[in-house]
Amino acid sequence: MGQITKVFNRYEKKFLIDEKTYALLKKELDVYMNEDEYGLHTIRNIYYDTLNDQLIRTSIEGPKYKEKFRVRCYGKPTYDSMCFLEIKKKYKGLVNKRRVAIPMEEAERYLIEGKLPSNPNQIFKEIDYFFSHYPLEPKRYIAYDRLAMYGKEDREFRVTFDINIRSRDFNLTLYSDEENEYLLEPGMRLMEVKISDSMPLWFARLLSKYKIYPTSFSKYGNFFKKSLKEA
Repeated sequence: MGQITKVFNRYEKKFLIDEKTYALLKKELDVYMNEDEYGLHTIRNIYYDTLNDQLIRTSIEGPKYKEKFRVRCYGKPTYDSMCFLEIKKKYKGLVNKRRVAIPMEEAERYLIEGKLPSNPNQIFKEIDYFFSHYPLEPKRYIAYDRLAMYGKEDREFRVTFDINIRSRDFNLTLYSDEENEYLLEPGMRLMEVKISDSMPLWFARLLSKYKIYPTSFSKYGNFFKKSLKEA
């Protein structure tokens, strides 16, 4: 089966908001934005890193350039459902995502046995080079429930809200809903704003109105730092 690819180049801003602020903001966002077709849905990820956690250790030091690799699926996967192999790079705030969609079975053949699909496309070749450059292995499962919205006038302007951000560093499979460790306090949401250019003026005014301020927040980074404290 051919691989479906997609490339993203955009800026991402992150904000932590409580339930009250979310309710007020969401009501105003509904004027300018639509919820996407999936509604509240679950995203599952397996993050890969080196044995000594080189990628995440470098990332949390705050360099201008950082990169990571993850496997992602939407909803609960089966062996024939599609998943995404994704390289995410960030340079001076600009996020570049290069990902390929393939069936779980083919992804596992590559990730476990190192078997490339027949006729790998350019992005898959980049992923394979990434694996040859870094000796990667599965390190952490992270899942969350997401509501995504897109602009009525500009569909490329997106806002997402993540709740129930959870993780584990054992049983690293996308198939299991085994007990996880949670990251945020109950009622808190992670809001991510994804823009290709400048933020709409109406949205900037809403941030000011509700005193919502950007924060540096990495799901993988926060869980990793938490695990170091507990070690």
